[in-house]
Amino acid sequence: MLKLPGLIDPHVHVREPGQIHKEDWDTATQSALAGGVTIILGMPNTKPPIFDSETLDIALDAAKQKARCDYGQFVGAGPDNAHLLPTISDRAAGLKMYLDSTFGELRLDDMSLWTPHFEKFPKHLPIVLHSESRTMAAGILFAAIYDRPVHIAHISLREEVLLIKAAKEKGIKVTCEVCPHHLFMTADSPLPEGEGLGVRVNGRKEVRPRLATQKDVDALWQNMDVIDCFATDHAPHTLAEKDSDNPPPGFPGLETLLPLLLTGVDDGRLTIDDIIQKSVINPRRIFNLPEQPETWVEVDENAVYEIKASEQFTRCGWTPFEGWKVKGKIRKVVLRGKTAFEDGKILVEPGYGKNVRDQ
Repeated sequence: MLKLPGLIDPHVHVREPGQIHKEDWDTATQSALAGGVTIILGMPNTKPPIFDSETLDIALDAAKQKARCDYGQFVGAGPDNAHLLPTISDRAAGLKMYLDSTFGELRLDDMSLWTPHFEKFPKHLPIVLHSESRTMAAGILFAAIYDRPVHIAHISLREEVLLIKAAKEKGIKVTCEVCPHHLFMTADSPLPEGEGLGVRVNGRKEVRPRLATQKDVDALWQNMDVIDCFATDHAPHTLAEKDSDNPPPGFPGLETLLPLLLTGVDDGRLTIDDIIQKSVINPRRIFNLPEQPETWVEVDENAVYEIKASEQFTRCGWTPFEGWKVKGKIRKVVLRGKTAFEDGKILVEPGYGKNVRDQ
């Protein structure tokens, strides 16, 4: 058995409040444990969005009752809440700013709306940017102007990783993450349909940022030393929604993160040290997260098997990696001294998870 520290996923869409038919704090944290993840950080673009004290209470109260692994909750930057957020920042995982596509109250489609957040949000807490291509470059410029760290979510393009590399070389305080689907899939990757998975596959390839070209994927692998974190951007939607005429973007990913990374190790493209650095050490440092005593994951690193949505805990009921052969099966997860997952079964009750900002 291979023994690893519990992984940290800093980018998870829990869907609670507002869309618990897709996922909630219970099913998301079950998925996390089944994937060897012992801390998740929830994103704020829920319904309603998490962008003030009242909505933060809603999310944290639900997590306290339901979460089976440890957790934090981001607050979202809106056009007019920059003065409020510092007063609740100590309860939040950090600040999420949507500089590209999102919906409703978290849309920041004017750079003048970014300034008060960069000025007012406490510097010791992270600002995470959903930014792509040119807006990412603008976000890095703001980091330089205000001399404060930014973390770039889900990079996917060659131009992005090369710009981040150049920014780091200039001493700009920027870190970044990459998702497995942007490392292992391209826009041309086929999605298996499978029994009961419907007939419309185009919607199942909808994700933001979009799947890129092989040239982009190659550049991510070639610049792995620039990438600080692995993150799933776990964004569950039901198959009925994905197969509709207006499919929402996003993939589930918590349960496939570690098997895909371990398969990358088996292929010689990653090392175990890469996984520990980018899924434990770096996210803990970047997001100021506490140590988890007596917490580890046991993996049968020689087990070869197919990924099957029917065996997963996510409520959305599908995976873009259906039928993929991977090497490395999670057998056991121990969280704070208690066996939380073993041989396909969740063994801790709802509410066992702790808020990382209360520790």
